[in-house]
Amino acid sequence: MAGAKNHDYHILDPDIWPLMGALGGLVFTSGMVLYMHEMAGGVAVLGVGIALLIATFFAWFTKIVNEAERGDHTPVVQLHMRYGMILFIASEVMFFVGWFWAFFDFALFPAPIREAADNVWQNLIGQEGAALLAQFPPEGVEVLDPFSLPLLNTLILLCSGTTVTWAHHSLINGDREGLKKGLWLTIALGVLFSAVQVYEYGHAPFGFGGNTYSSAFYMATGFHGFHVLVGTIFLAVCLFRTYKGHFTPQQHFGFEAAAWYWHFVDVVWLFLFIAVYVWGGWGAPVYG
Repeated sequence: MAGAKNHDYHILDPDIWPLMGALGGLVFTSGMVLYMHEMAGGVAVLGVGIALLIATFFAWFTKIVNEAERGDHTPVVQLHMRYGMILFIASEVMFFVGWFWAFFDFALFPAPIREAADNVWQNLIGQEGAALLAQFPPEGVEVLDPFSLPLLNTLILLCSGTTVTWAHHSLINGDREGLKKGLWLTIALGVLFSAVQVYEYGHAPFGFGGNTYSSAFYMATGFHGFHVLVGTIFLAVCLFRTYKGHFTPQQHFGFEAAAWYWHFVDVVWLFLFIAVYVWGGWGAPVYG
C-alpha cells in the first residue's frame, strides 16, 4: 500500500516545538544578560524565557512518551536514542571539566596571580591586599569541614545510586513493586541531598564572588546541585509513568536514560567532594 511503513525508523511529523525551544533559549539568555546588568525589563524577559523553555520541555517530552507507548521506538530508534544520551552526558562531562579546570588553575598556579598583583593590583589595593590574591584559599577564608555535611551528602548520593540500580533491576525482571520502591527511595534521597546542600549554603562562612575560591566553589557545587534537581525531576516523571503502566522489561529507555543521568551526577559529586572539599581546602582553617 502507498505510504505503508517498511522500515525501522520513526519519521517525525512537522512540529512547532523545536522552534519554540530555540526562541525560549534566546529569550532566556537575553533575560539573563538584562537581569545581571540590572537593566530594565530583565526580570520580565527572563520569566518569559523560562516559561517558554518549561512549555517546550513539557510538550516535547510528552510527544516522545506518546511515541514510545505507540511502539514507534523500535530497536533501531532506541539504539540511536542511546547514542544521543551518551553524547549528551559527554557534553555534560566537558561542562564540569571547565569548572574543575578553573578550580585547579586557581589552586595550583598562584604565581601568575601574584605577578599580576605586583604589576597592576598593588597600586589599587596595596601590597598586603595584592599578596592575598596569590593564596588559595585566600588568607582569612574559613572552609567547610569536608567530613561533616559534605560527607553526609556523599553517603546520600552513594545510597541513591544503589536504590536506582535496584529499581532498574526490578524493572528488567518484571518486579513492578520493586521498581516503585526503588524510585521512591531514590527521589527521597535526591530531595534530601538538595535540602542538605541548601542548609550548607545558608551556613557557609563565605559568600559568592568574594574571591577565586568562593566563586569556583559555588559555581562547581551549585551547578551540580542544579543537575541533582533536574535528575530528581527526571526520576519523578519515571515514577509517574510507572504508576500509569509504562515501561516493560524490553522497552524502557526513558527510565534507562534517567538512571544513566543519575549515575553521572553521582560520579561528578565524588570528584567534587575529593577535589573541592577535601583537597581544595587542605590546610585552611575549618569553619566551626
